[in-house]
Amino acid sequence: MREQPEQQAPPAQRLRIRYAKRGRLRFTSHRDFSRAFERAIFRARVPMAYSSGFNPHPRISYAGAAPTGSASEAEYLEIGLAEVVDPTTVHAALEESLPDGLDVLEVVESPGGSLSDLLEASRWQVDVVAPPGQVGPAVETFLGTETVLVERMTKKGLREFDCRAAVVTLLVSPREEGSRLELLLRHAVPAVRPDDVLSGLAAVAGLEVDGAPYLTRLAQGPLDPVTGEIGDPLRPSA
Repeated sequence: MREQPEQQAPPAQRLRIRYAKRGRLRFTSHRDFSRAFERAIFRARVPMAYSSGFNPHPRISYAGAAPTGSASEAEYLEIGLAEVVDPTTVHAALEESLPDGLDVLEVVESPGGSLSDLLEASRWQVDVVAPPGQVGPAVETFLGTETVLVERMTKKGLREFDCRAAVVTLLVSPREEGSRLELLLRHAVPAVRPDDVLSGLAAVAGLEVDGAPYLTRLAQGPLDPVTGEIGDPLRPSA
């Protein structure tokens, strides 16, 4: 009979972390980031709690990762520790161990509950090389259309879905070399990404942009249905 693995103790403390992906590190995939983060935890000697089973792994829960190629100021994860540690100590240790461009912004104690459930919406900044005179009318057409179907290749093959329903607000403003879209997306299944919205603008209004857009997630968290504001998932309201 195969020997049963040792059962690990539950975490003594859980910490929630907000981090950023900046500059060239925005091209880091979620898998690459998770490997870099686990190496940083090892170097920083953070006293991690581990899962039970034949292949124990550090207790890390990732939530709402941005697509590869997107910069972000609002990525989140939760870690379980084997002992209670001052969050500021963990913050400083991880900041020293992660490469520039993968930057820890905040570490707080978890209040409990599901972090993923708090990530209801994201605010994005999308910079495109196209004049506001073209982008503005396309945005008006998009917002005036009830359903905008787009296609994207997923792990299960090519999938068609409505990208309009997830868009809460979409604004356009001029910038030096084109236009800036300010986009508030409600998280849905399947997830609608900013590049899906650009595909929708092309589908309903023929908007074509030169080169790759620069996507930056500015915030994600609970969505206030009245004000349209995004709350802080590290400090959820009662």
